[in-house]
Amino acid sequence: MFSFSHHALSIIKPVAFLIGHDTTRRSQSLSVLRSYFFPPLSFSFIVHPSKRFKSSPPLSLSNPRMGSLSVFDEPLKYPSARRDESVFDDYHGVKIADPYRWLEDPDAEETKDFVDKQVELTQSVLQSCETREKLREKITKLFDHPRYDAPYKRGDKYFYSHNTGLQAQNVLYVQSSLDGEPEVLLDPNSLSEDGTVSLNTLSVSEDAKYLAYGLSSSGSDWVTIKVIRVEDKNVEPDTLSWVKFSGISWTHDSKGFFYSRYPPPKEGDIDAGTETNSNLYHEVYYHFLGTEQSEDILCWKDRENPKYMFGASVTEDGKYVLLYIEEGCDPVNKFYYCDMTALPDGLQGLRGKNDLLPFTKVFDKFDAQYQAIANDDTVFTFLTNKDAPKYKLIRVDLKDPTVWTDVLQESGNDLLESAIAVNGNQMIVSYLSDVKYVLQIRDLESGSLLHQLPIDIGSVFGISARRKDNIVFIGFTSFLTPGIIYQCDLSTELPHMKIFREISVLGFDRSEFHVDQVFFPSKDGTKIPMFVVARNNIPLDGSQPCLLYGYGGFNINLTPSFSVSRIVLSRHLGAVFAIANIRGGGEYGEEWHKAGSLAKKQNCFDDFISAAEYLISAGYTQPKKLCIEGGSNGGLLVGACINQRPDLFGCALAHVGVMDMLRFHKFTIGHAWTSDYGCSEKEEEFHWLIKYSPLHNVQRPWEQDSEQSIQYPSTMLLTADHDDRVVPLHSLKFLATLQYVLCTSMEKSPQTNPIIGRIECKAGHGAGRPTQKMIDEAADRYSFMAKMLGASWLE
Repeated sequence: MFSFSHHALSIIKPVAFLIGHDTTRRSQSLSVLRSYFFPPLSFSFIVHPSKRFKSSPPLSLSNPRMGSLSVFDEPLKYPSARRDESVFDDYHGVKIADPYRWLEDPDAEETKDFVDKQVELTQSVLQSCETREKLREKITKLFDHPRYDAPYKRGDKYFYSHNTGLQAQNVLYVQSSLDGEPEVLLDPNSLSEDGTVSLNTLSVSEDAKYLAYGLSSSGSDWVTIKVIRVEDKNVEPDTLSWVKFSGISWTHDSKGFFYSRYPPPKEGDIDAGTETNSNLYHEVYYHFLGTEQSEDILCWKDRENPKYMFGASVTEDGKYVLLYIEEGCDPVNKFYYCDMTALPDGLQGLRGKNDLLPFTKVFDKFDAQYQAIANDDTVFTFLTNKDAPKYKLIRVDLKDPTVWTDVLQESGNDLLESAIAVNGNQMIVSYLSDVKYVLQIRDLESGSLLHQLPIDIGSVFGISARRKDNIVFIGFTSFLTPGIIYQCDLSTELPHMKIFREISVLGFDRSEFHVDQVFFPSKDGTKIPMFVVARNNIPLDGSQPCLLYGYGGFNINLTPSFSVSRIVLSRHLGAVFAIANIRGGGEYGEEWHKAGSLAKKQNCFDDFISAAEYLISAGYTQPKKLCIEGGSNGGLLVGACINQRPDLFGCALAHVGVMDMLRFHKFTIGHAWTSDYGCSEKEEEFHWLIKYSPLHNVQRPWEQDSEQSIQYPSTMLLTADHDDRVVPLHSLKFLATLQYVLCTSMEKSPQTNPIIGRIECKAGHGAGRPTQKMIDEAADRYSFMAKMLGASWLE
């Protein structure tokens, strides 16, 4: 099946270490590109010096002060930033100023100076946060536990990832059997001193003789593919550069593999991941082992459609290579195939020629998602949302793709999240029912229900098996379950399910906490689900600190997962944690997604604001004790909500957010997000965007209502120099704007709550974060939150 790295899954569900074997719907087709464009959580950014953004030594303030809570003795002194009032753009007759356009150049000395001064300011604030070291100590202690992902089989070997606890990166192991002695196959920790080289994607050849793996540096989306011999762990000379948004899919003869890449940049020596140029002209190549990258076969390109994205996947029978084509982040794709057995001289015959692979076009419109689940020669089973916003399974003979047969019809209420062919003629089907997973075994041919698999309320973070396997491994996590890997034996009449591995966290007692799911009305009356996690028997008198998290975009689901940091917050700060499943996500299918995108994007902000109002009215918290948090598209969510309702929150943490909604499409992969946002170059869509773009809607709330002393909540914006997904300029420009409008543009500003930024070096959008960086950053941002909310430490 399609081999992709799991940016979205690994960040949503930190227990999972899924990197490229066959798991769920998002890993099986090019639709996973949506996760590359926007992973939902990004929690790993620390302020550190580097060659690119050099930080000055921390500034020691003897009497720091800020905030309406009077946590500091005197106001923060913000660094001044030049405003170029001459810069503006004309959008369909509307002139929009952009005085901080110069911050879009990360290499400019003025930008570096701005960053240095912001780092200095932020360090001064963090040094005053009393719980910082206590949080770091407690999170480190709880984080130090062994973690595993589900094993997967290739040839006669099993492969799995493991972390002993505090290793910077997970280590890949191989064993001859499930009971065999594990051997280290690849340890990314040996590849860099600071742990910033990470394993981005991998794929094992059919005979298990070779491992092809992609390495990412400093969290960048750029990947370098290498090859290692499994038997003797010898690294081959093969090196493939400028790979991005790509899986690795071997042909069954183990002579080579398909991958995707962009043309190398025209500039000379660049620091990959810091550039902002648009990613255009994706291409599919085939690499023969033992050859130079310059000799790779160009299999597919489309010069007329530079924004198209391509992914190639070899079918399980080894006969076909499938081509998935996407243009944006919507769950729609084109689908082509090529019969490799029909090539006169095989792939070898294309060497030295300029011919592309002769793909047959099956679905050639962006009208729905088509994802191959299994095939018997030309008869394919697809997961699709064609006329089925909650998805269904269909069977199509590629010889006549106009004739479809429904295998499993769309459910009336539940989202068909994934389907995996196993045990010959069966499949494991995963549904999402009110944001809770349901697992079933069904007949692959008829779709009929055979067995219901017993799982608790939580999330399935990976199903590891192929069609020929009768042993299936299932990863599970929940808010109060660090991780369980189930082994399910399908060779018996009744499936036998047992615990293969259980991840335990020393010092964590799930009986101390409880989880509730509530449904609250949004502004338009739509019922929105939300999970609330808290210690037992808390008083509902509004006295608790509360952390509200949201995402709401790109058809991505936020489902229950375990978090060491959240447990520490609940236990030692008395915090309530809530996840709101707002519109724009995929929790209820494509209609739920569309209800929070394009012209309806405001629904996301209304839903999140309504979630905050519910938590307050239900007695969980009060505005001055409520912190909101989100990453990426969720960073946009936080930015928009503090603009629209600054009175409702005491603190805001916005990670790597999209803050300039008028120019996002001009940088790296931003053009792919127009499917969810629209584009300012179109007049109607410009008017959607200008209404909520965080950068363009900063106002002084005390001027809107002179009778109330309202200011913005204490705010921390987080970004990183190698974030080539949502480039740092978004956070930098928004930070400069907030500080100017609210603070530095007037004497004795009512804005006493701090507005700070954390800009980390050698880090990206979130994937590949070393463990220590995750711990340090969690301690920093949550100690800031604790101080701003006035939360007391509880032993």
